[in-house]
Amino acid sequence: MSSLPKVTLSGGLEICRVLNGMWQVSGAHGAVDKVRAVEAMQEYVDAGLTTFDMADIYGPAEEIFGQFNSQLKSKSSGSLSPALQGLTKYVPRPGLMERKVVEKALQRSMTRMQVDTLDCVQFHWWDYGDKRYLEALGHLSDLQQEGVIRELALTNFDTQRLEEITSKGIRISSNQVQYSVIDQRPAARMEQFCVANNIKLLTYGTLGEI
Repeated sequence: MSSLPKVTLSGGLEICRVLNGMWQVSGAHGAVDKVRAVEAMQEYVDAGLTTFDMADIYGPAEEIFGQFNSQLKSKSSGSLSPALQGLTKYVPRPGLMERKVVEKALQRSMTRMQVDTLDCVQFHWWDYGDKRYLEALGHLSDLQQEGVIRELALTNFDTQRLEEITSKGIRISSNQVQYSVIDQRPAARMEQFCVANNIKLLTYGTLGEI
């Protein structure tokens, strides 16, 4: 397997600098050939691209990852090969954010991905006017302390909310945002804050998107 540059998140998880996004297998672009998708994942891993980025709302993405992980189990003593990292997103619908709701969602992702611990959960929230995102993140932080999650992260949160969340004592490993030559909004404030607080920026649309 080829070796490519790695990045270490604050909780110690080492990920590939280039992520394999799994939105393409969400089904939004048409029928998904799951067998071919798993075969392609092996090709990526063989090329050194070992980190896969998915979400609980990306159709069968977590299940496809789980199928691939299952193929690798025989080669590893654990439930997830050390050479493979699975980053997923928790994208809840607006509503109550009780612990049992959050925990059930994570258990569903773990079952689909065929893992005992989630490498990284990237939390997304649709409406900043609904402050229940703080409640959800509190539960996620507790579950991280209990070993359910290794890295707690965010997706598409702005700098104001990053500051608010970290001020509550919630440790955030990364924030996934759009960042490119065309869209450099994170450079205004977010980049400086993240550097000061050991938060990595995981970027999409990096080659340019209009």
